[in-house]
Amino acid sequence: MEGADSRGVDPRATDGGTLPGADEGDGADEPARVVLHVDMDCFYASCERLRRPDLRGEPVVVGMGYEPGETIGAVATASYEARAFGVESATPISEALDRLPRRADADPDDPDAPDPDETGRYLPVDMAFYESVAEDVKAVLRDCADVLREVSVDEAYLDVTDRTAWDAVGGDDPASSAAAGPAEVRTLAEGYARHVKERIEREAGVPASVGVAPNMSAAKVASDADKPDGLVVVPPGAVAEFLAPLPTAALHGVGPVTERALAERGIETAGDVAAADADALAEAFGDRGRELVRRARGEDEREVTPRGLPKSLSRESSLPRTSDEERKRETVAALAADVARRARERGCLYRTIGIKAVEPPFDVNTRARSLPGPVDDPELVEEVALELLSEFADDAVRKLGVRVSNLDFSEGDQATLGGFEGAARGDEEDRPAGSRPAGSRSAAGRDGSKLTDWVDEESTAGEEWDGGDRGNGGDDAGPRRSEEGQASLGDWE
Repeated sequence: MEGADSRGVDPRATDGGTLPGADEGDGADEPARVVLHVDMDCFYASCERLRRPDLRGEPVVVGMGYEPGETIGAVATASYEARAFGVESATPISEALDRLPRRADADPDDPDAPDPDETGRYLPVDMAFYESVAEDVKAVLRDCADVLREVSVDEAYLDVTDRTAWDAVGGDDPASSAAAGPAEVRTLAEGYARHVKERIEREAGVPASVGVAPNMSAAKVASDADKPDGLVVVPPGAVAEFLAPLPTAALHGVGPVTERALAERGIETAGDVAAADADALAEAFGDRGRELVRRARGEDEREVTPRGLPKSLSRESSLPRTSDEERKRETVAALAADVARRARERGCLYRTIGIKAVEPPFDVNTRARSLPGPVDDPELVEEVALELLSEFADDAVRKLGVRVSNLDFSEGDQATLGGFEGAARGDEEDRPAGSRPAGSRSAAGRDGSKLTDWVDEESTAGEEWDGGDRGNGGDDAGPRRSEEGQASLGDWE
């Protein structure tokens, strides 16, 4: 093929575009997309270091089952320092303790005790705190992209094509790229990605690695190519070349089982996959075989789209440390009004109303009240939120939040207020039985739709294969984890 490389792949046809000044071929009228993949680095461990700076540089393991007397548990995430000792996410805690004993068990004066330099800091999972930090990260991402796909607690795709471009910075004499990867000149896209990365660190306090590419699968590979705290830019026209030397395991969608099966066929790099016969791989792996070939060649036409319907809506506000009750109530009332407005704009009802109160430095407290049926009532959101806040009337706080959850987007009959009062608010209110709250509308009394609101979920076939060969059985079965191995976050309640 004219213009093809040694693997029979024409980058102009597969990478989605070219840098300014290069031949753009038939796609000249449609600029290449700019996709960012944001991957938080060892998120749980990073959160722990945020509130405990003394943990920086230490091997940190976040998990369950390491307490004295406990024998069953697993690692939720491990810092890179802990990984150097062979401790990975989903490692049974007994194995983790064999490879990296607890610092608490070290004693320099006891020859039979572990060497302090070869021990780690083991911490319990604190979901509420990680959720709080994740909200700060999400706030940055939502502000930086019109199109955002939240995949898990530590991972998201952003389409920022309308915010930036692949144009080179510097006019006739563009500056060299300061990012890792095949980018030779600094582009507007690189600058914007650096801006997103720096905002996450500044506003949420945790590091992220960011991959920038013209499509989703290449951006994901790029974000993993220079961890931790990396920035890798793969411009249009360079995707296939960037992928070619990487091992097949680096490709988005290849787990250990597929990696071994490919190796048995003499396919060990992404370049080998790109040069392979797509029909032959389809025979061996089904439609996934063809998809692997396309992705290895840099082809990925998927658009970044939000994933399903939200499972909750929330709003938070950071404050200078304050015990002022009136200020706290004013803040919660404003947050409640905003959350209720957003719920009505999205046409959803809610069954649970909750608040978050973060006490200095990072003591996260949540309270929630469930209703017997779905409602749409801004006044009720404020009323319940303020009642829940009363528990913290005398406490100093640095952040407050309001959330509605268990959302219902269906049409039907809403629970009557008479039924709500008895179950949700007891006897402290005397509204007429059967009356409806102002502004309410009908909805069926069933569980609301769910989505990944920065929580890990089983992916749909042909969409995300991040966990490797899910569903294939074999040795890929067992604890499921993302690239950074985060366990899923629960709801506030």
